[in-house]
Amino acid sequence: MKALPFHIVDVFAAEPLTGNPLFVVEAGADVAVDVFRRIAREFNQSETTFLLPPTRPEADWRLRSFSAAGVEVFGAGGHNTLGAWWVLADTGRLPFEGSKAVFRQEIGDRVLPVTISRAAGRIADVTMEQEAPVKGNQLRDVMKLANALGLTARDIATDRAPCQVISTGAAHLMVPIRDRDAVDGIRPDAAALLGLLGGVAGEGCYVFSLDPRRDKCIAYTRFFNPTVGIAEDPATGTAAGPLAYHLVTNGLAKSGRMTIEQGTAIGRTSLIEVEVIDDTVKVIGRGVIVGSGQLML
Repeated sequence: MKALPFHIVDVFAAEPLTGNPLFVVEAGADVAVDVFRRIAREFNQSETTFLLPPTRPEADWRLRSFSAAGVEVFGAGGHNTLGAWWVLADTGRLPFEGSKAVFRQEIGDRVLPVTISRAAGRIADVTMEQEAPVKGNQLRDVMKLANALGLTARDIATDRAPCQVISTGAAHLMVPIRDRDAVDGIRPDAAALLGLLGGVAGEGCYVFSLDPRRDKCIAYTRFFNPTVGIAEDPATGTAAGPLAYHLVTNGLAKSGRMTIEQGTAIGRTSLIEVEVIDDTVKVIGRGVIVGSGQLML
């Protein structure tokens, strides 16, 4: 048998059993990709991340993440990557001096920086720079979109911002919703939503209103991604980054740091901090390791 250590970490969380749960597996270069997919199905979370040695000399670690449907996902700043770095830092796997250190992660064909901060000898937060924002297609058929989300056309607030695909490493459709009650009332038709996302070259759908339930947050959100088999995700850094940029460029938020609330509708409140300065987007978050074990293969 081969033993693969794993950890369960709640990401974008300050206490156990909140945020977005992630399994992080300490794999090796000799583990086949098909095994990664089978392990992800075994854990049955939105994503499972595997820690691997880098293939590029400038990287410290290589990360590969798979959904429960076996689809590999990319993009930095999501819970799947932030949680992996939290595990590396919290378990003493990173060389660290002082209050802040910068490392580099290999994700797909990109190498991107990660900053780990400490305070009083403990990990304070992880900051991940995303790729430069890219504006994609707009979805203009509001009626079809409303039907796919189980809403009425008046619930889609296109008077505030367009329904537009934005990418900072993963292309997601940003959808403005009239208020948080309408956000909570969404019941997506996965097949219809999948067709609409395909028409605008979007991966997931990030719905948002500007009346969050938590103090000091700027937006209240939910995330649906039928393209990779995720019915709903409690925290999605690869969507929160594009949303923050979308808010700034449409005059709905000022440049700087802001907090986005996600997951409350499904009982897993997650608070995602995003910093937008011009075309630089960073996602900041914390995690809590809630369990560890070994996979016996």
